[in-house]
Amino acid sequence: MSTEPHIVVKNLTMAYGSFVLQRDLDFTINRGDVFIIMGGSGCGKSTLLRHLVGLNVPAQGQILYDGTSFWDVEPAERDRIMKRIGILYQSGALWSSMTLLENVALPIGQYTDLNPNQIRELCSLKLALVGLAGFEDYYPSEISGGMRKRAGLARAMALDPDILFFDEPSAGLDPISARLLDDLILELRSSLGSTVVVVTHELASIFAIGNNSVFLDAEAKTMIASGNPKTLLSECRNETVHRFLTRGKDDDHEQTGK
Repeated sequence: MSTEPHIVVKNLTMAYGSFVLQRDLDFTINRGDVFIIMGGSGCGKSTLLRHLVGLNVPAQGQILYDGTSFWDVEPAERDRIMKRIGILYQSGALWSSMTLLENVALPIGQYTDLNPNQIRELCSLKLALVGLAGFEDYYPSEISGGMRKRAGLARAMALDPDILFFDEPSAGLDPISARLLDDLILELRSSLGSTVVVVTHELASIFAIGNNSVFLDAEAKTMIASGNPKTLLSECRNETVHRFLTRGKDDDHEQTGK
């Protein structure tokens, strides 16, 4: 895995007015990482993602993309950076009145000069990449939740982004669909060479796809661990982190008498 920094967060404080949600966040997301943002409820995971994608302005600190400080450049440069990222929201956030092809075509039509036939061909390719070949003319209401997530992923990939952001991608999915989505994320990371940032609390996904992470703590209001989740499981001595990463295991042991 690459050690070339792709996103660097320096001394980041997230706040709503005088209320500080998290402070002193310092971590690096390397190119090609599947980077997990994890922690308990209310710790600020999704808020951190909103800061990373330019929706929230930091109260303090910097977010650097390839060495460029996002909030210290002109709006035109920020727009250029934003065009290099794709986002899959928790719900999929598809337009219900549009077909899957029309949903995927939105960013392509807005940011490219391709003609309608080229756009349709490219959208069909993106849908095929996520296992939805032949579903171009279906509406979101006509497909399953897992398929809607994959269609949202196809739209996130529409402009061949350098970085893909996922907000709780497995939310609402059954374990099999969630595992298939995890496998798809890894396949796309390998084939596209993208850096992937995932907000999730699902242990199966954390250990299946993550090679780097940051752990946010609501009580301490800062990060209390970072690194490969598997390494944190075996080596981190922080009780909060250990309890989070071993959820359910103690119960299983009690039930089996082990």
